[in-house]
Amino acid sequence: MAAPDISDPFFRVEAELPGSLGRAGVINTPHGDIATPAFIAVGTQATVKAVLPDSMKQLGAQAILANAYHLYLQPGPDIVEEAGGLGAFMNWPGPTFTDSGGFQVMSLGVGFKKVLAMDTARVQADDVIADGKERLAHVDDDGVTFRSHLNGSTHRFTPEVSIGIQHQLGADIIFAFDELTTLVNTRGYQERSVQRTHEWAVRCLAEHRRLAALRPDRPAQALFGVVQGAQYEDLRRQAARGLTEIVDAHGNGFDGYGIGGALEKQNLATIVGWVSSELPADKPRHLLGISEPDDLFAAVAAGADTFDCVSPSRVARNAAVYTHTGRFNITGSRYRRDFTPIDPECDCYTCAHYTRAYLHHLFKAKEILASTLATIHNERFVVRLVDDIRAAILAGRFDDLRDHVLGRYYGVSEATSAPSSAQ
Repeated sequence: MAAPDISDPFFRVEAELPGSLGRAGVINTPHGDIATPAFIAVGTQATVKAVLPDSMKQLGAQAILANAYHLYLQPGPDIVEEAGGLGAFMNWPGPTFTDSGGFQVMSLGVGFKKVLAMDTARVQADDVIADGKERLAHVDDDGVTFRSHLNGSTHRFTPEVSIGIQHQLGADIIFAFDELTTLVNTRGYQERSVQRTHEWAVRCLAEHRRLAALRPDRPAQALFGVVQGAQYEDLRRQAARGLTEIVDAHGNGFDGYGIGGALEKQNLATIVGWVSSELPADKPRHLLGISEPDDLFAAVAAGADTFDCVSPSRVARNAAVYTHTGRFNITGSRYRRDFTPIDPECDCYTCAHYTRAYLHHLFKAKEILASTLATIHNERFVVRLVDDIRAAILAGRFDDLRDHVLGRYYGVSEATSAPSSAQ
């Protein structure tokens, strides 16, 4: 990992993608540079499930994103702070991100767990909750009161609380507290939510500056504002413009921007393009919750610089593995005597040392090592893909790479549909 040069700007653009908003750049953090576009691996509870931090470094991960909501509940941000911050706590030497906890407060609070409600065929409503679930989170203009999914205890997040937690966690890049909506919330609710998120962003920036001034000895943390607005162009553009107008007493605004919320797959590139065209070109844009190959290419071309998603590790624990010719489940009977690597073209540790037959056996035997080896492979696959996209932008061959990769992965000339993640 390159040592950071404190004289460098926080973000610089190295190359632009002709005819689009895409670019390659570098984010400068106290714990090293992040060459963009980049996939940021998710380590929700200060760990990428089943994989050592050293293994994540070896497979090429540049940064890890952890979750403020989960670390607040367990072990507590005070413990992480006492350990020296997130990186020191988990023995990760590189850059770190923490999200605000807003997604988990809302999604777990209405019973959707991993993703927000994506079924747009449902009747639109202001109050959306998963079928058969009890509401555990209640939003008001000041913040959110919620019950822990662990033990039912009651807690409250406000913009100030979320920023305070993230300062204790000590990540290099943190996110403003925002309200998550679903695609089936009414237009009126979306409008009110965008305004509420804007007001919370003002408070987040003020609290971030206040806390930073109290501890000038600590490494600087970059704060990203989060753009919401669901599938509505006017709301997305309004939200993006509004965030760029928020500044502190010294005229300084957010260091970068997150693009959040539930996104319909077919509209992902369009929505990211709306937002990117409104945001300043000299600040990075992070797309929350995306990792499918076609989504990555589409989002990069539309202006996104970094991405995070739990999908590579989650599907790995369920025996689904990526290859250059598509994804498959290693527990299929055809792999019982298949002594080839998961993907002969992959350069990961798993593919260099183990076979499909061995992974098949581990999953069938319910051995813990199965999750470790499959996750190493999947994380490497996505990290390498985004690294290849960056190299293609720098070399002027983005279109060729996209057509080649997606043609092989989906088996057609253009990518077909696999469900996109929510934030």
